[in-house]
Amino acid sequence: MSKNPFITDQTKVIAPSFLLDLAKKNKKKAKVAIAYSQSASSIIGAKQAFDQGLIEPIFVGKKSIIEREANNLEWDISNYRIVVAENEEEAGDIAASICGNGEADILMKGDLHSDIFMRSVIARKNNLRTKNKLVHQFYITPNTGRKGIMISDAAVNIKPSESTLKTVTEQVCKSLKKIGVKSPKVAFLSASETVMSNMESTLIAEKLKLWARDNIQHASFSGPLALDLIVSKEAATKKGLGNDPVAGQADGIIVPEIVSGNTLYKSLVYFSSGCAAGIVLGAKVPVLLTSRADPTPARLASIALASILK
Repeated sequence: MSKNPFITDQTKVIAPSFLLDLAKKNKKKAKVAIAYSQSASSIIGAKQAFDQGLIEPIFVGKKSIIEREANNLEWDISNYRIVVAENEEEAGDIAASICGNGEADILMKGDLHSDIFMRSVIARKNNLRTKNKLVHQFYITPNTGRKGIMISDAAVNIKPSESTLKTVTEQVCKSLKKIGVKSPKVAFLSASETVMSNMESTLIAEKLKLWARDNIQHASFSGPLALDLIVSKEAATKKGLGNDPVAGQADGIIVPEIVSGNTLYKSLVYFSSGCAAGIVLGAKVPVLLTSRADPTPARLASIALASILK
């Protein structure tokens, strides 16, 4: 079977050096609890972050398997904590409670299913939840290593309410500022730049834009905007939006629901070798909802982002 001509070479994905450098400015290494770290794929990103001087790992899972996989990577973990857990549910709960009790700064998913992992995150007994809404974001950078774009919830909130979208917008702005974007330019995604009564996402985008302009300082907002107007200054100029403060130069994109967010992030990853640093915010510590399909640089970038935002 021939290779899909749209899909780019995933070996060309790189963790952006500016993100790693920013994470290294932290005086104290972040303690990362890795839930059910049972394979090389779940440990190698942590090893790279360790090699960069970013983290101190706490492993949760089957001790013999963790030690075997670390040895296979030529990583001596004898000085680091291993907490024994016999299955996914137990590992998720233990790792979450370690973070909930203040013993770790970041919670990272290992070889357990996402639904099991997130149940551990939200379980009251693990003491990790706060009154804040859990929101997800991806910071996606090109394989040139240059600065990229922050995309809102692609993995947690399926159809966020207007209130949740406001929280998402605030969090995206805060995150962008913490990674060095002093005055973020944020776009509200739809399929058109025209507000239409029969297209709900345009109505929501218009309301959010007006709210954000009144309530979030040191940032610019525009919407509704279709994707071409968000990423292409040429397209924005041709359509009469050349003077728009965000069009064609957005730092962040707020999506109306999970399908558009998930599709957008995967398009940037698979069609342009983008490095997707993903993080869930709103709990006591940043949560890394990594996938076994993620390339190693994406895991490393996610850890770096979490250490900056923690």
